[in-house]
Amino acid sequence: MEEDVDFRIRFSSLCFITDHVGFRGTIKSSPSDFVVIEIDEQGQLVNKAIDDPVYKISKVQPEPNNFAKKTKLDLQNLSFEERSNQEVSTLAGCSDDDQNHQSRSEKEDTVKDRASKGEEGKVDIISSLLDERTNELLNQFAGDVKEKWSSKTELIGPSPEFSLGRILDKNQRAILHSAIRQKFPFLVTVGKNSEIFVKPNLEYKELCHLVSEEEAFDFFKYLDAKKENSRFTFKPDTNKDHRKAVHHFVNKKFGNLVETKSFPGLNYNASNPNVVITVRFREKVHKHRKRSLVECPEGKVIHTAFTLRKENLEMFEAVGFLAIKLGVIPSDFSYAGLKDKKAITYQAMVVRKVTPERLKNIEKEIEKKRMKVFNIHSVEDSLRLGQLKGNHFDIVIRNLKKQINDSANLKERILEAIENVKSKGFVNYYGPQRFGMGRKVHTDQIGLALLKSEMVKAVKLFLTPEDLDNPVNRAKKYFLQTEDAKGTLSLMPELKVRERALLESLHRFGVTEEGCIQAWFSLPHSMRIFYVHAYSSKIWNEAVSYRLATYGSRVVEGDLVCLDEDVDDEHFPNSKVHLVTEEEESANSYAIHQVVLPVLGYNIQYPKNKVGQWYQEILSRDGLQTYRFKVPTLKLNVPGCYRQILKHPHNLSYQLMEEQNTDVKTEGSHIHEAALSLLISFDLDASCYATICLREIMKHDF
Repeated sequence: MEEDVDFRIRFSSLCFITDHVGFRGTIKSSPSDFVVIEIDEQGQLVNKAIDDPVYKISKVQPEPNNFAKKTKLDLQNLSFEERSNQEVSTLAGCSDDDQNHQSRSEKEDTVKDRASKGEEGKVDIISSLLDERTNELLNQFAGDVKEKWSSKTELIGPSPEFSLGRILDKNQRAILHSAIRQKFPFLVTVGKNSEIFVKPNLEYKELCHLVSEEEAFDFFKYLDAKKENSRFTFKPDTNKDHRKAVHHFVNKKFGNLVETKSFPGLNYNASNPNVVITVRFREKVHKHRKRSLVECPEGKVIHTAFTLRKENLEMFEAVGFLAIKLGVIPSDFSYAGLKDKKAITYQAMVVRKVTPERLKNIEKEIEKKRMKVFNIHSVEDSLRLGQLKGNHFDIVIRNLKKQINDSANLKERILEAIENVKSKGFVNYYGPQRFGMGRKVHTDQIGLALLKSEMVKAVKLFLTPEDLDNPVNRAKKYFLQTEDAKGTLSLMPELKVRERALLESLHRFGVTEEGCIQAWFSLPHSMRIFYVHAYSSKIWNEAVSYRLATYGSRVVEGDLVCLDEDVDDEHFPNSKVHLVTEEEESANSYAIHQVVLPVLGYNIQYPKNKVGQWYQEILSRDGLQTYRFKVPTLKLNVPGCYRQILKHPHNLSYQLMEEQNTDVKTEGSHIHEAALSLLISFDLDASCYATICLREIMKHDF
């Protein structure tokens, strides 16, 4: 098959850093032949039982962007065009930037205390936070917007905006956001780098074409106040088509937050068929809130940490199954890294809004799915990607054979290969699991479409079937032929959590550019960013191959090197990256293991040699510029990072065995080569791939 060839070419074209001959063998003959155990930040294997009852898995502060989840109305308060340029403030009033160090509940309490005392109170709040001139200009801006709308004058060019200036105090920004949006529901507030901008709310204007301005005004105030158990009712309407248009507008724009229903109005009869549309917040939002309050009386969302053991199970499928059993959503789970499917893996995880007792109650149910949870205990924070020291691997390589036309002794070849990689390391490529095992579509292709804001294309790539006849691929094929999301849902197996979440959103919002944006928001942020990272990873693999083919193991002028000898992950700042000078090249000041290459993003520097030129040509080829690595419509920000081109395995040990586990090192023993297996164990830093290390050892593509 053509796709199979393309898949193999991706990895057979990658180069090696060592010069031994290598050998052949089979990995992952069964999941038990490939055991992966996470190493936590304290250097401990996570499969070890926790003896200390007060053990905390996460004493490190959460990353700045790991703040409480914003409601999906945020993005819907701006038009599609505006969303492509800005992230919108939350309903309670804070921008992405404003939320880094303050929880949502704290902000809502502050807003309730100071900004819910009637219209007069809100005027006072605005006046107290803005100087007289800015307050006057704000009112003038609001008046101009209303005047243009009233005169039916269409805005030409970008939507106008008015800056309130920078307000450094986060609490004050939160209060100001809410106060302005309550006083002027026909405006939206946007935060950027502590500065608040005010813009016309084009969706308010759109609603004014359907209902009276008074109703639109009250409706947006209702949405922004977000009072629990409250309802909003539009005026009675006898026109069925008109009511349908109102239903469609509200559900399309705000369907993730509210739902609409029609009820007979007063004096309803055949001659007066007036019907009212009632809007209320979706119950599931409040169910989660009530449950967490019950489980944690102080109102703070609880977190439960555990170790997950899974066997021959895809990571996202495991999380989806756990979510169903616990009655939460996949994004309530956090983890430090993704793990192989065809393997036995142990990893640390944290789930929000679930007590340790509830998690223990499902132990027997999940065993049927080849999963086990243990080391269950309460913690204070979620995990984040990269919050681990590395991974330990116990791997069995079976059916060991010499390379074709190699006359040397097999055991000598194995010893030579292992010692060579122990001393020289391996090229630190991203492994094939980073790109998915599909033949027709790889995850990096989806990531490129997302970076280019081709949302419909990205969805269709995600739902492209493989050439296999099974329920999943039949459902995907049906979708591409019909774009019938509802019909596809009926065909898609229940446990395909990602596919079903995407399809449910497409059914609600439609297979349009904006509908597909909403569909991507049905997946957790970690999953959305995964596809973009896959594209960056693919380019990095190609870049390091080009770098080694062009300059070999020499460190040359224009290379980037890491000045910190103790770096064991990709997350080090620009300040630790140094550009090699001509004098340093001549003096051999640096070694090849110090060379790093950038993983694409908006905040990285490129080498100043042929490799840097290569990066620019690739970006141009793929229709990208640096700014593309911010996708505000999906809340994706990809600053980029640096990755060492070489890595070394740690604590490497091995043992040659007969298939019956007899040690072949016994003096005088003679075993036929075909009966040999190799048990090899080693540790790798975070974000390194065991299959890539084995590829360097064996000189063999899997």
